[in-house]
Amino acid sequence: MQAMLKIGRTCRCAAGEFVADSRALAATEFAVIVPLMLVLFFGTVEFSSAVAIDRKVTLMARTLSDLTSQSTSVGDTDMTNFFAASTGIMTPYSTTPVASTISELYVDPSTLQAHVQWSKGSAPRTQKSLVTIPTSLAIGDTYLIFSEVSYTYTPTIGHVLKNAITLSDVSYTRPRQSTCVYYSPDTACTKY
Repeated sequence: MQAMLKIGRTCRCAAGEFVADSRALAATEFAVIVPLMLVLFFGTVEFSSAVAIDRKVTLMARTLSDLTSQSTSVGDTDMTNFFAASTGIMTPYSTTPVASTISELYVDPSTLQAHVQWSKGSAPRTQKSLVTIPTSLAIGDTYLIFSEVSYTYTPTIGHVLKNAITLSDVSYTRPRQSTCVYYSPDTACTKY
C-alpha cells in the first residue's frame, strides 16, 4: 500500500511540475505562430503591390486618352510621346509588362455602333472594326478617343499569389479641341 501511495504522490508531483513548467512555452507558441504571420505578411505585401499597380493602370489609361483628346491632330511622334508620358506613371514598377493601345472611334448615327477610325499601340485595332462601347456614350455622328491598358502582374515573392494576374482598364474621352482627332497625314474626319 505504501508503494502505491508513493507512486501516486510522485505522479501528482510530476503532473504539477509539468503544468507549472513554462520554459519552452514561448518557443512552442513562436513555432506555431511564425508561419501564419509570415504568410499574412507576404500576402499583404503582394496584395498591396497588386492594388497599387491596378490603380496606376487606371491612371495610365485615363492619361493616354486625355492627352490624345486634347489635340486636334496627332502623328507618330505625338503618339510616341503620349505613350512615354503615360508609361511614366508606372514608376517605380516595371514598364515591361505594359501593353497599351489608343484608338479613335466613330459612332455611326444609324446603328449607334462604334467603328475604329485609327488605332496605334501594342495591339492596334483593325480600321473599320467594331468596338463595343457603353450605351451612354453611343451618340450618333460623334467621335471617341478609346484607350486600353493592360499589365501582367507577377508577384515578387509568389508564396501567396502564385500565378501572374492581368490587370487592365479602358478609358473613353471625347475630342476637346475639334470634332475628331486627325491622324497625320489625314486632314479631315473620315466616317466609316
